[in-house]
Amino acid sequence: MGGMGVPGEGLAKGLAVTLKTMTRRSTTQQYPDVAPELPPRSRGVIALLEENCTVCMLCARECPDWCIYIDSHKEEVAVPGAARPRQRNVLDRFDIDFSLCMYCGICIEVCPFDALYWSPEFEYAEYDIRDLLHDKDHLGEWMATVPPPPAHDRAGEPAKEETAAARKAAVPARPAARPSLPDEVRPKDAPGAPPAAGAPPAAEPADPDPGSPG
Repeated sequence: MGGMGVPGEGLAKGLAVTLKTMTRRSTTQQYPDVAPELPPRSRGVIALLEENCTVCMLCARECPDWCIYIDSHKEEVAVPGAARPRQRNVLDRFDIDFSLCMYCGICIEVCPFDALYWSPEFEYAEYDIRDLLHDKDHLGEWMATVPPPPAHDRAGEPAKEETAAARKAAVPARPAARPSLPDEVRPKDAPGAPPAAGAPPAAEPADPDPGSPG
């Protein structure tokens, strides 16, 4: 019949894997006495850097499981020299329900201000499912476990922000051009100013005596 493999082919592959692993020495990880060595990009729990959050709601809107709950209010901030005070969003509530989270990482990727981070910590099991709802204070505590970012690849391309900053620093600052004053505003004694209406023309300087030395 079409689509069927050779009989015994799967059995032979299974036996080959069994024989291959039989020759290896088994290793047992002594967890929880010995912490496991996790990959550098492990997805454990999500941490929140509250001061970076602008309440843009992108993470809550893009979450496939709708497990992020955000509340905020607006406050007026007086700016020196401004005609009117500005408004800013103040974060009141930022909760993540890890009993619903599927650890896709979309919220971290869409955050435009780097307010969410992956932490490799995974030991936060609870006896009550309601305790898996982490508020902003609990999420902020996980920031202490976030590993530092990897070093930039020297052979890679620099970031756009670095390129723009270097280009801006290389261009010397040009002095601003002074605006020319109209004739009616120009001081009367300034050089090049037109004579006032009704004023006699300025006398031309007399020629020096041709017989005098110098």
